[in-house]
Amino acid sequence: MTGAQLKEEIIAYSKTIGIDKIGFASANPFVTLKDRLLAQQELGYQSGFEEADVDKRTEPSLLLPEARTIVAIALAYPSKMKGAPVSKKGERRGIFCRASWGEDYHHILRRKLKQLESFILSKVPSAKNASMVDTGELSDRAVAERAGIGWSGKNCAIISPELGSYMYLGEMITTVSLPPDQPIEDQCGTCNKCVDACPTGALVQGGQLDSGKCIAFLTQTKGFLPERYRKKIGNRLYGCDTCQVVCPKNKGKDFHHHVEMEPDPEVVKPKLEPLLTISNRAFKETYGYMSGSWRGKKPIQRNAIIALAHFKEEQSLPVLYDLLEKDPRPVIRGTAAWAIGTIGGEEKSEKALVQAKERENDSEVLAEVERGLEILLNKQI
Repeated sequence: MTGAQLKEEIIAYSKTIGIDKIGFASANPFVTLKDRLLAQQELGYQSGFEEADVDKRTEPSLLLPEARTIVAIALAYPSKMKGAPVSKKGERRGIFCRASWGEDYHHILRRKLKQLESFILSKVPSAKNASMVDTGELSDRAVAERAGIGWSGKNCAIISPELGSYMYLGEMITTVSLPPDQPIEDQCGTCNKCVDACPTGALVQGGQLDSGKCIAFLTQTKGFLPERYRKKIGNRLYGCDTCQVVCPKNKGKDFHHHVEMEPDPEVVKPKLEPLLTISNRAFKETYGYMSGSWRGKKPIQRNAIIALAHFKEEQSLPVLYDLLEKDPRPVIRGTAAWAIGTIGGEEKSEKALVQAKERENDSEVLAEVERGLEILLNKQI
């Protein structure tokens, strides 16, 4: 069997197991990507979640000796939710980004890639393969771009003509030589909507992201969130969809090909207040299957407090007073203090903050208490 024939068989098989798009690329080093990554490091634009070794990110042969081909896959996920609950006074809700709806995509893609590996081994028993999704060393986007899945958009997402950018990416390096596909020409043109719409200016320019400013990154951090970003986050609990929502190439794109990706509306758009007192066990049982739970409950709870402040939800002040007084975690106590000042509530809120100032001994929490008091007292003037 020739490489071209095997490629066609792999494409045909991929359709039977629910892969929405597949592409093939050479396993040559990603030279221009290496230069870009080094520049990103020098500018301090990386998030810290990436593989630190730039060579591993750009040289497939370091990950699989004798690598010949990289097979890229894409699975489309839903952009619209059926039966979305309404956020209203007394029952304010947060939101998980679309990429966290349904089962953790890492598991879904790994299963598909494992099936592809088995299929290739059934045809070429001597083949060696190495698959990865997101947390692997290679850049999913660089591989997908080279393999013709889509072009690299100004929003730093891969955009497919058929699927838009609402798709998960994964790849498999193999020692089997397969004919490569051609990259797709950039179709963003003069459109700059994503750059203009980015809430924090994280898209420095088309195709360049300052990860430290990106809301998708900020919602995953575990420490205190800089105040300048708190109002920008709104009611986002995990991730951000703004640069995808405004993209004209995503207009009308909504795929429901995979039942495991379908969102539970009450889970992906949950009531905020119950999140603040959820136990570790209940959090794991309710949210543990989602990719948005990987950092644990503390970042989600911190973001929920910020969301309540965003809504100026006075009915949630009692639970915030309780967190400020009793929660053992400084980030939660401090963020609650800031939220109390932001929401208001006058006498009771001022009393809670003054009492916190007297008993608190954590310097960062004290700074948040002082800031909460400052915001509150300015409201009263």
